[in-house]
Amino acid sequence: MAKTALVSGGAQGIGRCVALRLAEAGYAVSLCDTDREAGLEVIRMIHEAGGTGIFCCADMGVREDVERWFRVTALELGDIHVLINNAGIGKNAPVLELSLEDWSRVIAVNLTGTFHASQLAARRMREQGTGGSIVHIASTRALMSEPGTEAYSASKGGILALTHAMAVSLGEYGIRVNAVSPGWIETRDWQLGSRSVTPFHSEKDRLQHPAGRVGTPEDIAAACLYLCGASAGFITGQNLVVDGGMTVKMIYEE
Repeated sequence: MAKTALVSGGAQGIGRCVALRLAEAGYAVSLCDTDREAGLEVIRMIHEAGGTGIFCCADMGVREDVERWFRVTALELGDIHVLINNAGIGKNAPVLELSLEDWSRVIAVNLTGTFHASQLAARRMREQGTGGSIVHIASTRALMSEPGTEAYSASKGGILALTHAMAVSLGEYGIRVNAVSPGWIETRDWQLGSRSVTPFHSEKDRLQHPAGRVGTPEDIAAACLYLCGASAGFITGQNLVVDGGMTVKMIYEE
C-alpha cells in the first residue's frame, strides 16, 4: 500500500512541483491550498499520470481548516507518513509601517500553521507506530534579509528553530524533522495553467549564483524527496540550504 504524503500550499509554485514529484515517486498525496481551481488542476494531473491524490481547500492560518484537512486525509488515505509544510505568505512593508494585523497573519500561516500541522501529523505518526518524516520549507530569508521583510523573515527564522526543537522532541517516536531553505526559486511556470508564463533571466541573474543559474521548484522537490526517504534516515534537525550557492557569495555593486 502506498505511503501517504501531505503537502500544504500544494496548488502552485514549489508546492505544486513537490506534490507532483511525490506522486510520481509512488506516494498517495493529499494537498491543501486556498486556491481551489489550481489545487484541483494538480489532482487531475496526478490522476492522469496514474497516481493517487486528494485536494482540500484550506487556509493554514485557520485552525479548523488544518484539522479538517487532516481528518479528510485520514478518512480517504489512511496512515500518514510524510508532511511537507510548504504553505507561506508574505506581507512586505517598511518596518515602521507594518501593521500588527499583517504581522499576525504572516505568523499565523507560516509559523503557527507549520507547528499545528506538524503536531497533528506527529500525533498520528506516534499512534501508528511507524515513524515518519516532516519537512518544513523555510527560506534563506531566515538567514539574510532585504528591507521590509520583517514578518516573513521572522516566520522563517521561527521555522528553523521549530525544526531542531521538534527533531529532538519527536526522535523517540521515529519521527525525523528537517527543513529546506530555498533561495531564488523561479515559480512563474509552476502556476495554474492559465496563469503560467515562461520565465526569463538575465546573465546577471544567473551569475549571482555560483551554480550558474536561478533555482527551480524541481530543486526543492528533489531535496524534499531525499529528506523523506530511507537514504536520509540518519538526518534530523537539519536545515538544507538549496540556493545555488547564492548566500555564500559576496556580491559587490560596481
